[in-house]
Amino acid sequence: MSELDWRRVLDEAADLGVRTVQFIGGEPTLHPALATLVCHAVDRGIEVEVFSNLVRVPSRLWEVFKDAGVSLATSYYSPKAAEHDAITGHRSHDRTLVGIRRALELGIPLRVGVISVRGDQDLEGAVTELRALGVQDVGVDRLRQVGRGVRDRRPAVDQLCGSCTQGSLAVSPTGAVWPCPFARWLEIGDVRRSSLAEVHLGETAARVRRELEREFRRLHVVACQPHCAPNLPAPQTCKPISCEPKRPRRGLSQ
Repeated sequence: MSELDWRRVLDEAADLGVRTVQFIGGEPTLHPALATLVCHAVDRGIEVEVFSNLVRVPSRLWEVFKDAGVSLATSYYSPKAAEHDAITGHRSHDRTLVGIRRALELGIPLRVGVISVRGDQDLEGAVTELRALGVQDVGVDRLRQVGRGVRDRRPAVDQLCGSCTQGSLAVSPTGAVWPCPFARWLEIGDVRRSSLAEVHLGETAARVRRELEREFRRLHVVACQPHCAPNLPAPQTCKPISCEPKRPRRGLSQ
């Protein structure tokens, strides 16, 4: 996908009424056109969130994020540098903290996900540290075994949060379109060959969403509400909130 491809997709998203777009990666701050694409999205009336590890954000991007009203999101693993770095595989703990503090200093909206990867991980300490720093939006989630998160099983529907049935789309750097970044084995189209509207409104997308919705309903012991995101840590529309997925059947799993 070239910069022009991404601009076209953002235009098509705006024409569809998309209200929010999230730039992810890899690491999106390494993309040479990120600043341009962020500003283009904002100019088209789309709210932007950039999901970054905040390890090495250039000064010019901090200026863009602040001036354009961008929100940021990042992952955090432990208040202990050695534990955090062991999980990321890089000496990233201190740099991520610098990025978090920078976002707070600039008044940039920030949400941080504390991701449970190891059984003895200091999750509570991470949450306490982030709140002490002034981060208002702190969530805790489990590792999703998809993509680089795969450990001992194949990607499957029970790794998804459930909101992919509600019209979200993820566009990959090659143009492939998925229901969400965690459902990469469910390709529903390609924006290099079709418009975003054609993919979004196409029969393949409709069929996959129907199958996902049926699977989410089947996975849970309790009867969730129609628009529930049952695998989220604290879904707001699902009662009780302790929905736990069972083992998925064959079909939508890879």
